[in-house]
Amino acid sequence: MSGRFARLVVRGRWFVVLAWAAVTLVCQLALPTHGGGSGGLQGLLATETPAVAAEKRSVELFGFPLIARTVVVQRDPEGMSAYAQARTVVRAVAVDRGRAGDVSPVLGALPLTNTLGLFPGAREADTTSLTFLLFAPDASLGARTRAGERYAERFFDETRDHVVGVTGSAPARIEQGAIIREALPGVEAITVAAIVLIVGLAFRSVVAPLLALGTAGVAYVVTLRLSAYLAERFDLASPDELEPVVVALLLGVVTDYVIFFCSSARDQAPAPEDDSPEARRRATEEATVAAVRRSGPIVAVAGLAVAAGTATLLAAESPFFRALGPALAFTVTVGLVVAITLVPAMLAVLGDRVFWPSRRRDGEPRGRLAAALEVRSPRWPQHVVDTITGSKVVAVAVLATTLGGLVLAASLATRLELGVSFVGALPSDEPIRATAEQAQQGFADGILSPTVVLLEGDGIGERRAALRRIGSGIASLPGVAGVLGPGSQPRAVERQLLVTPDGDAARFLVVLDTDPLGSTAVETVDRLQNELPTLLALFGPGNSTWAVAGDSATASYVVAQTEDDLVRIAVTALVANLLMLLLFLRALVGSVCLLATTLLSLGATLGITGAVFDQLTPDQGLTFYVPFAAAVLLLAFGSDYNIFTVGHVWEAAEGRTLRDAARHALPSSVSAVFTAGLALGASFGLLSLVPLAPFHQLAFAVGLGIAVEILVVRLLVLPAMLTLLGRWVAWPGRRFGDPGRALGPAGRGSARGS
Repeated sequence: MSGRFARLVVRGRWFVVLAWAAVTLVCQLALPTHGGGSGGLQGLLATETPAVAAEKRSVELFGFPLIARTVVVQRDPEGMSAYAQARTVVRAVAVDRGRAGDVSPVLGALPLTNTLGLFPGAREADTTSLTFLLFAPDASLGARTRAGERYAERFFDETRDHVVGVTGSAPARIEQGAIIREALPGVEAITVAAIVLIVGLAFRSVVAPLLALGTAGVAYVVTLRLSAYLAERFDLASPDELEPVVVALLLGVVTDYVIFFCSSARDQAPAPEDDSPEARRRATEEATVAAVRRSGPIVAVAGLAVAAGTATLLAAESPFFRALGPALAFTVTVGLVVAITLVPAMLAVLGDRVFWPSRRRDGEPRGRLAAALEVRSPRWPQHVVDTITGSKVVAVAVLATTLGGLVLAASLATRLELGVSFVGALPSDEPIRATAEQAQQGFADGILSPTVVLLEGDGIGERRAALRRIGSGIASLPGVAGVLGPGSQPRAVERQLLVTPDGDAARFLVVLDTDPLGSTAVETVDRLQNELPTLLALFGPGNSTWAVAGDSATASYVVAQTEDDLVRIAVTALVANLLMLLLFLRALVGSVCLLATTLLSLGATLGITGAVFDQLTPDQGLTFYVPFAAAVLLLAFGSDYNIFTVGHVWEAAEGRTLRDAARHALPSSVSAVFTAGLALGASFGLLSLVPLAPFHQLAFAVGLGIAVEILVVRLLVLPAMLTLLGRWVAWPGRRFGDPGRALGPAGRGSARGS
């Protein structure tokens, strides 16, 4: 089948090239451009959570919320005058009473000052004033941010009132989208340059990089235009974080497949019968057919393995994963279709010129310069493979050392901490983050997104002594900086903010001592929710109900949902990748062992990533989607590289022992995988140029994972494992070392193209 496909593509090479040119042109001219992400929380966080329901219930009972995600900050470290603090309160009251003119979409303003340091958890006295702006639930994050900026300009004098700026999770989220869109073109350009450099050096050619670039360009246009059309047609959520990941995956995997095909073509130099154009054409065709026959099935199955692996994110309940899964699977599928058709067609058109100037058209070196540049596999993989496969003692030592190190690093993954950071994810010199830090210095780290505890019950608001004890119990919990609650405030304040007029509901404002969306804050809110039933026992059984609202409670729900998704995603991804290995290798033992090594590599990567960022950004944790997106990608890439490397061992097994087949096939396939891994690692590693914490984390995790997968698993673990398992690795399929029973990659017939 692969031979028929290869001949069909080679014979119709000009039709294939022109067809893809036409498709690209139509997509460019007729389909919409990608308009960026949603710019909000749609597609990133669940919009209906228990915390959101509690927040809505609080507004229903009290008429206004205690939670705001847009805050105007005033601060003078030397001390704000009483008049400046009073002006903050007076202007907010005017807005609340409808005496400030048109301030839409602002529904209300809640002033807060650290006068005399009386506010619970305040670090300073008389230095900072905050105005929390309140909006209708359907107000967009952009509208909230613009309204905050207008409020600060209209009601405050920047110098006299010491206005620092506007901050909060709403402006931070908008700024994240702007940073991503601004950084993406530069990241794309540098990634393309890195790919050109890697491919050019690997094949010592100026044409091969152009082939990779052209193929990636076609896939890029088709993928992004089609995905934009589908998102517009079916109103699909598109978080801002999605496009950079899609672009990195697209450029990386398409370059990988170009490298795989070119590596096979490198070993299939045309040998024309004579120097006539017709003889050279026939030789080029046969060489291309042989290269496509050899690597086509492997590339196809490897691409399907990546697509299936990323599609397993559909098993999640998180809206971000459910958006990410189809996007990545669609990206890989389009890239695969382009690669397995356009690259062979271009190889047939270019022939050995794809390696120019290192070869001339007949495959021989072209002068001294070309002889020096002649493209060949590097020798270091051969030395490593020969050393490991040459002695079982060496193989045991290598396997024990590498697996022991992977297990040790993987054990760190059990202590991963997750968060959902918006303000904390911004660059340290970004104005919104700097403004937030000014507010936190005057109050506490959690002041911008307090947590609200809502209690309901008959006459609950009149039981001030019990409410006071509950407030004290909450304040005593680790991670809580202070509590503003009924029973400990003047009755006028309580009636206005904390207790309903009928006395049947009360609420507490809980300020945490860490970033309210970081991993430590999530642990604090979980602790609070676990302790509330015990605290409410003061009212007697069945006399009250409780709920927790706020960004920290939402983050807690998202993290818990993500951890629950892990089981579904892990099982689905493992099954999908195992099936692809079984279908291609027809070997149960080998497939299970290969998947196990990839899992160990993945665990080690996540463990090291968590430990590194725990030191770099304490209390923040990894952004909730990073470890699971990285896990699915690395598991899929691991299967991709498994299929490519072991597929060539299977192919080389005709009439050879397994050890001889490994020595024959692994060096060149590891060399190709090393080059492909460099390109893929560069694609994801350069995501770190987006100056946001989640992209730094994802770039580090995927880059590290690819390095471990290639340099440890493919180069060291795989030859050691094949040496020790011997022909049992193929059970219950082929038998190595028996020429009469040698089977091809498809499970029957003899291996070809080795």
